[in-house]
Formats: sequence, structure tokens, C-alpha cells
Amino acid sequence: MRRVVVTGLGALTPLGNSVQDYWNGLVQGRSGAAPITRFDASKFRTQFAAEVKGFDPENHMDRKEARKMDPYTHYAMVTAEEAFMDAGLHQFKIDGERAGVIWGSGIGGLYTVFHEFKSYFEGDGIPKFNPFFVPKMISDIAAGYLSIQYGFHGPNYTTVSACASSNNAIIDAFNYIRWGVADLFITGGSEAAVNEPGVAGFNAMKALSERNDDPATASRPFDLNRDGFVLGEGGAALILESLDHALARGARIYAEIGGAGLSADAHHITAPHPEGLGATLVMRNALRDAGLVPSEIDYINVHGTSTPLGDLSEIKAIQNVFGEDAYRLNVSSTKSMTGHLLGAAGAAEAVASILAIVHGTVPPTINHFTDDPAFDPRINLTFNAPQSRTVRAALSNTFGFGGHNTSVVFKAYQA
Repeated sequence: MRRVVVTGLGALTPLGNSVQDYWNGLVQGRSGAAPITRFDASKFRTQFAAEVKGFDPENHMDRKEARKMDPYTHYAMVTAEEAFMDAGLHQFKIDGERAGVIWGSGIGGLYTVFHEFKSYFEGDGIPKFNPFFVPKMISDIAAGYLSIQYGFHGPNYTTVSACASSNNAIIDAFNYIRWGVADLFITGGSEAAVNEPGVAGFNAMKALSERNDDPATASRPFDLNRDGFVLGEGGAALILESLDHALARGARIYAEIGGAGLSADAHHITAPHPEGLGATLVMRNALRDAGLVPSEIDYINVHGTSTPLGDLSEIKAIQNVFGEDAYRLNVSSTKSMTGHLLGAAGAAEAVASILAIVHGTVPPTINHFTDDPAFDPRINLTFNAPQSRTVRAALSNTFGFGGHNTSVVFKAYQA
């Protein structure tokens, strides 16, 4: 099968509106969480989130076009454009029949659904829905818009597997390229759920942190006093190409995708398997697919949401898979800074994993204050400050409600 490389990156996150700003925020250990500005959250149990800041879609597209899109599609269009330009594809004639788009979103147009229904129920009872209501809210539409924008006629769809969605998208794009179905993909994911139903829904599940007195420290993976995740939003995009396609056009190569894994917990709709069974399987599957052994992985960007059960389950899985090698690698949760981007999390964390390889720097898990005795202290969770090291290969994990588990191996490119 053909080798697959990453040649372009795009990011729009609570830490910044470009890849460079995102990476700077990660290595600075900066939190993107703050009181919610999108709506009056004073009556909500959680009154803060990790919002995208200073973003206006009309700075990137025509106002008329922007009004046809939900915010999650805005994020997709902008991050894909950054990745496309970063890869230098605007200077290269692309065979559209050999190029595709596979995007990920766990929810899609939640903002649109809420505001259309709100207008209806607060109105005079006459259905006056926006004619773009359906195409704005369906979760596949971002992939459709991107294919239109770039003239890509290859495989085109959206993966929906809750918080694993964009990792699933990356994995599918990776597989189609290595199987020879296509030469190039725009892939990644976006989510825009910082709104009333998003916050209220996760509050009802008791999934969110309620640390309203100090939002910046609310996401604290692996800390004894973690109390839930911080809702985030944004998107990230990757350009994947077959190695021969990238070399033929003289592309810069960030990293290679070594392999990927998929599994299911088959346990509970929202809770992880207590012994990390699904997470164990997915990491083993990814290593096997990549042809690597545990000693060849230097960094794991964990799902690490800052929930009491999830964090513990994932670390158990790492110990199951890596054994003694668990104590020589770096582990970190960038969700401690970005919050949880839901369906976009895998793509954002893929970018972080790739840049860790490129820069030889592991971003930290911030907001660690109190050790949890449930975690083996020999595991390097990269608390509170970045660490420099050569990263030959990184594993990026994302897991989703429903027990969906995904893991992707990124490795330093070698000719």
C-alpha cells in the first residue's frame, strides 16, 4: 500500500485563529477557557467555555455566502483554506477526480437548529423557516461546501462518531489514499456547540466542569479535583497526500501517517470501559497497523477530557499496551488548554501531535495542582510546562460517546 504524508495544516481554536497562534498557545501553556460571551449563561450550571475569539466569517468569505452557513461550516471553510494554502496547492494543478474531502463533525449545525426552532416557537405559529435551514444544519454539508470550493470530485462525506468524528475522517482519508482510490484529501473536523442547547445538554449529563469561579483552571486532566470537561469549539484541517504525489510536486512534508486503529468499548453509551478495554484495543490496533512496537512511540496526545472516569480508564489502557515503556514516553492532554472541541477534537489534536514531531516539543497538560493517587507517578503526564524531546512517532487518541475509539500514528518522515 502507498505511503501517506501530511503536507498542509489549518487550525481555528480557542487558543488562536491560525496554526501558528494555536501552537504558540499550546507551548505557552495558555488556557482558552473564559466566561461565555455568546449568550447570557447566568442561569446555567456551567457559565464558561473555550470559545473561538475574534473570528468574523465575513473576513474570509462573502457576507451572502456566510449567511448560508452554520458556524461549524465557517470553521471548516477557514481551516481548510489555511491548510490548502499551507500545502501550496494553490500553485499546483490538481486532478479533481483524484482528490476528495472527508470531514468530521459530531453534531453539525446545532446553532442553526436552536435558533430556527427558537424563532418558530417565539413567533406567531406560522412556519417561517429559513430556506437554508436544512442545508445549514446537516452535518455533512461542510464536506459538500469544501468539494465545491476546490473542485474535488473524489470521495466526499462526513464521519459522525461523536468526539471521535474527525479522527475517523483522517483515518478514512488515510485509507483511501493508501489503497489507491485517491491521491489527495482535505480532511479534519469542526464543531460549534458553545450555545444554549450545547451547554444545557452537557450540563444535564453532569459532564461539564462547574468551576465558574476560575474557568481558566477548570480543565485539569489527571488532577485529583477534576470535575468534568470544558466545552470548546473550532476546527482543524489536514492535507493528506500519497507520498509519490507530494514528491512529484515538491511539497513540504510535515509528517507521515504510519497507521491507525479503530475499536468499540461495547460497554455503555457515555461511560468508558472501566478497565480501558476499548482504548487498549484501539492503541494495539494502531501500532500493529503502523508496524511499530511500543518502544517506538515517544508521545501520546491522549483523549484526556478531565473527567473522573475517562482519564483513569485511558491511563490504564496505556499501561496495558505499553508496559514498562509507559514510563519512558510523554503523555499530555491539550484539552487542558483548548477545552473539548467534540467532533473537531481529533483534528486539532492531530495538528498538535504533528507539530510536536516537527518542533521536538511536547505540549503540556496544564492546570495540575493535586496528584491523584490513582495514577502511577512514574507516567510522565507533562504537567504544567512543555518538554523538549525528539518525537519519532506520536499516537493521537480520541474516543466518543457510544464507545467509539480511534487512534492515529503520526511519525517523522524519512525518505
